[in-house]
Amino acid sequence: MAHNQWAFTDSEREAVYKAIFSRRDVRREFLPDPVPEPVLRRLLAAAHHAPSVGFMQPWDFVVVRDRDTRAEIKAAFAQAHAEAAEQFDPASRETYRGLKLEGILEAPLGICVTCDRSRHGPVVIGRTANPEMDLYSSVCAIQNLWLAARAEGIGVGWVSIIHHRRLREILAIPEDIDVIAYLCVGYVRFFHERPELESAGWLERAALDGLIHEERWQGGQAR
Repeated sequence: MAHNQWAFTDSEREAVYKAIFSRRDVRREFLPDPVPEPVLRRLLAAAHHAPSVGFMQPWDFVVVRDRDTRAEIKAAFAQAHAEAAEQFDPASRETYRGLKLEGILEAPLGICVTCDRSRHGPVVIGRTANPEMDLYSSVCAIQNLWLAARAEGIGVGWVSIIHHRRLREILAIPEDIDVIAYLCVGYVRFFHERPELESAGWLERAALDGLIHEERWQGGQAR
């Protein structure tokens, strides 16, 4: 039996890697054009087909189109962004303040991804030794959505500089549901060749060879 009988064709495989390597965290490049409902459904279906521990599928998706609601979310970002700036050393603070780190109002819609940690009861296959696995499952759903969006020519930006308690309040998310991410979603003018923080000189991509360990942890850090 050929080992590669289940492999994709060359063009199919190249498309998968193209989506992975050209995916970007989009901030300022969003277009105001609405995302058609069939396309949005494809993105959410891709997210819903992510791997999940015990097949518990702990995610929900709050789709936010209303501009007033997004303005509230933008204000929550601004508060958290100002707080974050004070945590950097003075040499980095002004650079940080000058970075564009969200597209909440520029993107035509947002998607808040949540995790219901009680779904299917307190004991879930695969979550007994590591209870946080349901949170990781929800992150897998986000990655699925992100890659599907890139294949559709749609940009996604993860707004991580925001207090989840404010998202909970603004979007009326119950207290027993964990907020995982707020994503800005929309068509874009273009995708950057490299991640913006890399292009801005904030950080460089770590060398892969420095991150690979054989058999056991071998120490050292990527340079």
